[in-house]
Amino acid sequence: MTSTARSTRSSLLAVALVAVASLLVGALTSWAQGVLPDALASFANSPSGWTLLTAALVAAARPSLGWGALSGVVSFVALVLGYTLASELRGLTYDPTLWGAVGVVAGPFVGVAAAAVVGRRPRWAALGAGALSGVLIADGLYGLTVVADTTSPVYWTACLVAGALVVLATVARLRTPAAVGLVLVTTAAAVGVLRLGYAALNAGI
Repeated sequence: MTSTARSTRSSLLAVALVAVASLLVGALTSWAQGVLPDALASFANSPSGWTLLTAALVAAARPSLGWGALSGVVSFVALVLGYTLASELRGLTYDPTLWGAVGVVAGPFVGVAAAAVVGRRPRWAALGAGALSGVLIADGLYGLTVVADTTSPVYWTACLVAGALVVLATVARLRTPAAVGLVLVTTAAAVGVLRLGYAALNAGI
């Protein structure tokens, strides 16, 4: 077996493990939704929650950027399917269409971002960290403004803090002025784009 074949086989195995882990975590998320305090209930039904889980599962496999994109789709969709199956077993009805579609579209970006963060290339790490922190911050701002009347501020505040910590950790790790500037610009751009997306989605409802 050539080194390329071994590498491909190893990468496929990693994707399969990510899929299995994502199914299990998705199922646990459905169960956790029933026991989480109200302050954290928004985690199970927010873009940041699903993004955070996907990013963590992909990052644990430490894939290349290309395999990260595939792992991101597989993980996000498997999380949704695991959540759906567990919900059905609990006697709850859940339609996975919306979040499954989100996973297909957003999964590659989340996967690449996660792979970049744990990779060895500073500029890619800065871009990945900026994208992920942008998701957290944008979701936190959305929660504290648009749905503030119907949800607890605790989870949304935690999103803002987590997003800021991702930026600070990346700055401390990379240190170079170019990388620091890149993570800050990417974070701001991601927040801006997602805020526009939220606004468009709300306008269409």
